[in-house]
Amino acid sequence: MFVVHLHSKFAMETIFKKLKSKDVTFNHVCEVGVYLPETSNIKDFIKSNIRATLVEADSTLVEPIKEYFKGYAIDIHNVAIWDDNGTVQLSKAKASTFISKLKSSPALKNDNYQIDTTNVFEIQSKKFSEIDDGTIDLLSIDIEGSEWYVLKYLRSSPKVISVETHGKYYTNPFIYEIREWFAQNNYQIWYKDDSDSVYVRKDVFKVNWVEKLILVVKGLSLEVIKLKRFLK
Repeated sequence: MFVVHLHSKFAMETIFKKLKSKDVTFNHVCEVGVYLPETSNIKDFIKSNIRATLVEADSTLVEPIKEYFKGYAIDIHNVAIWDDNGTVQLSKAKASTFISKLKSSPALKNDNYQIDTTNVFEIQSKKFSEIDDGTIDLLSIDIEGSEWYVLKYLRSSPKVISVETHGKYYTNPFIYEIREWFAQNNYQIWYKDDSDSVYVRKDVFKVNWVEKLILVVKGLSLEVIKLKRFLK
């Protein structure tokens, strides 16, 4: 009961609230895959007047993002992050819009989404190194299976990185590359929620025993969810 209670309380807190207790300062935050601005993973940082770089591939969401964060120091890029500078096709699946050529995404795995040409659009693609000026110290990545291409071309060395790695039956198609990148770049996993894994650079703070225990419990609960699919 003690562990379950701790896990529930910890999971309900936002990354902003969790980091306040760690006394870590940030000067430049970035979110790749904003979607609706009111659901932004970094909105509380922006509203604390921290400079922000925002990347959103869906052009219909750019104006709402600008309006929501009007008066704050934001820089918006209406592009898709990919392995090259050019154009890519995206499949619009509501909150799970993804690059069509991906073999796996949350929409494909969890919702059995079928790519429909009427919901496919083309957009400019960029390597993340074209956007990253080297000063990002908090990074949130949620781009429905393409997260690896942000890390692959990352110029900054963020203190904290949140990346969508899982969710229900879905596992990021580049999970091995992502884990290897974090291991090679001196990061440790801090916590997981229902879709994201949050890593912290080892020189920023140590993950305590309670957090490690909660991480184990969360990992087990995520595996149980996946197992249920095969037991049906």
